[in-house]
Order: sequence, then C-alpha cells, then structure tokens
Amino acid sequence: MTAEPAFKSDFLKTLQARGYIHQITHPAELDAAAASGIVTGYIGFDATAPSLHVGSLIQIMMLRRLQQAGHRPIVLMGGGTTKVGDPTGKDASRPQLTDETIQANIASIRTVFEKFLVFGDGPTDAVMVDNDDWLSTYGYIQFLREYGTHFTVNRMLAFDSVRLRLEREQPMTFLEFNYMLMQSVDFLELNRKLGCALQMGGSDQWGNIVSGVDLVRRVDHRAAFGLTTPLLTTASGGKMGKTAQGAVWLNAEQLSPYDYWQFWRNVDDADVGRFLRLFTDLPLDEIARLEALPGAGVNEAKKALADAATTLLHGADAAAHARGAAEAAFEQGRLSVALPTVELPTGEVIGAMVAAVATRAGLTASNGEARRLAQGGGLRLNDAAVADGARPIETADVNADGVLKLAAGKKKIVLVRPV
Repeated sequence: MTAEPAFKSDFLKTLQARGYIHQITHPAELDAAAASGIVTGYIGFDATAPSLHVGSLIQIMMLRRLQQAGHRPIVLMGGGTTKVGDPTGKDASRPQLTDETIQANIASIRTVFEKFLVFGDGPTDAVMVDNDDWLSTYGYIQFLREYGTHFTVNRMLAFDSVRLRLEREQPMTFLEFNYMLMQSVDFLELNRKLGCALQMGGSDQWGNIVSGVDLVRRVDHRAAFGLTTPLLTTASGGKMGKTAQGAVWLNAEQLSPYDYWQFWRNVDDADVGRFLRLFTDLPLDEIARLEALPGAGVNEAKKALADAATTLLHGADAAAHARGAAEAAFEQGRLSVALPTVELPTGEVIGAMVAAVATRAGLTASNGEARRLAQGGGLRLNDAAVADGARPIETADVNADGVLKLAAGKKKIVLVRPV
C-alpha cells in the first residue's frame, strides 16, 4: 500500500486529515506554493436552480478550508457555462434557461456562500465572479482559433464525462461537447485576471480540471494545479444529498432548517465520522471522541453532526430550534411550531384516507406505499399507529391548535393543518 505524502502546508495537511483529497496534479509543487505564500483557488458552480443542494457542500467546504488556511477562494458562478450544461454524469441535455433566470439563480445562491466564506477586498477574502463576463465576449471564430488548437477530439472522447455518455448510447450535442473547452478557458482567464493557480472539484471533474491545468501551463507557461475530492456516496451506496423526498437544498426557501437538521440526524451510522470531518469545523479529537461512543451513543454523534452542520448554514439559533422541535416530536411526543406544517383543503383531509393525506403531505410517494407502511406499523396519526391506511381522518383527529400529526417511521413527521 502506498503511504500518503507528508504535506508541509496547513492547507493540504487539513484536507488530507479530513478526507478531502482524491487526486492532485502536482502535489509537491502545490504543497510548496501553499506553504510559502497565498494560493488563490477556485471551484465552479453552474446556476441551474435557485439553490445548490447538499451534494455541492463538499466543494463549498473545500473553499472554506482554503480560506481557513490563509488562502484566497474564488467562487466561479457559471453564468456562461449554465447556458451550455455540463454533460458529466448526465444522460440528457439540460433545459436552456434565460439570462434573467440564470442571474436570479446566482443572486440566490450567493446568500449560501456568504454563510461559509468571508467576502471582501483583502488578500485572502473570497470573491465571486461570473464566467459569462468573458465567455459571452468571444466570437466563435476567435474562440476556435485561440483555444481549439489546444484540444484534440481523440483526448476529449477518452474522458469519462464524454465516453460514459456515449457508451450508454445517449446523444451528446455539440453544444455540450464544448463544455470542456469553456471550463478550461475559465481557468486560464482566472489565472490571468486574479492569479488563480488552483482549480478544485469532484472526482467526476478530473478530466475537465486536467484540461484546464494543461491549458494554463501550455499557453502562459505559469504554475497551475488541480485537486479533486473523492466521489461522495453514502455508506449504503446512494448518492449524497438525494432522498426519497428529493434534493436536500441549501437555501432555506427550498428546505427548512428543521428538515436540513433532520437530514444530518438521520444519516447512516457508518457515515457519521466521515461526515463530521467533511462537513463541520469540529476539531478532529472531538470527532474521534464522538466516533468512539459505544452503542446508542451514535445518536449523540448524529445530533452533534446535525447541530454543527445546521449551525454553519442557518446559524446556531436555527440549529437549536430544529433540535428542540425534533426532540419534542420524536422523544417526548409533543407538538412544536417548528415542525414542518402542510396546509391542505379541509375537504381533502376530513373524511379522506390516512394514506392519501400522508401522500399529499409528502410523507410517502404514493397511497400504496402509505398503506404498506401502515400494515407494517410504521404509519402514525397523533402518535398512535394506524393499522389500516384506508382509515378515514375524522374531525376529532384535529387538535385544539387546528392540526393533526402524521409520522412515517421514526424519522419523518409533519403537521397537517386543514384550511
């Protein structure tokens, strides 16, 4: 087994100790640069929705680690590349968004980065830039003449983002095929404008990142480095941030702090230590202590993870509020105004099957799933198990506060308010 390199820079030592590193293009050079001065590094994020989801959080935390180690992070928003769409891991082309939608998405996404990074004009302050500022200025012939000669179709076809798509016999448009060139030019532009020497991203971006590193070194003969994180999956093999209810969004408008806290509280036991290292600022010795808790102590470690992760994104008050609501609902059987509340027309609640209301409230994907859950003892109405999902909800099930409490299993709970 090959021993891990002994890094000298605080930045790479931290990344290594917390499990962020998968591949580095020039590890010794990057380590020396990070140990001797300020390194400017970037990660790109396309603006396909008003919020990023938790699958992007490892990249946000990488920028945070970079700044914590005394270096300068750049958040590159893909106002230009969003118009094309990254084909990596996709079997279909993305829908094309208007310029207005893209800019609104960028403004919304920025509010999340402001929770994790310090923006400003100082030497290590974060900056946010938009690649539309330069990509949209190129004429087609100019772009091809300046950069097309540095890329071979042979090599592009060999990269996973292209090869796997073609192996699945899914069409790739020429528009998407250009994405690699555009991302490489981003690195070159950031190197020239802001002295950016490091591009980071997930392991699926390795081909795009290496192409950018090569372009900077070949065209301007300047130092450039690439670093990727491991592909992040859960212990059960699932994709990080994907649940039966959909994406775990980072903006509170898309997902409440309570639901965000619950996501971390409910991670697989085997993921707790790894996620504590990646997604919180807790010291490594404290994480080791939490990992070593015996038996049911893993639940305390999960709560520590949920508290720390939610505090970073939504603040300490929101985290404490979410934890209090969860403990009241699940451990003490009490209602809390902080629990997710769904308003449904009274006619769709009173007299309706419990299974149907559970589905309308988002607890289950279908009435059939809700009925099966009830048969297994996992569907509860006002903390009492419902054996028959076809049981109608009655007026008496609504409490004095005008709500009824539905729970699916031990981890999902919602208040339903007939209106």
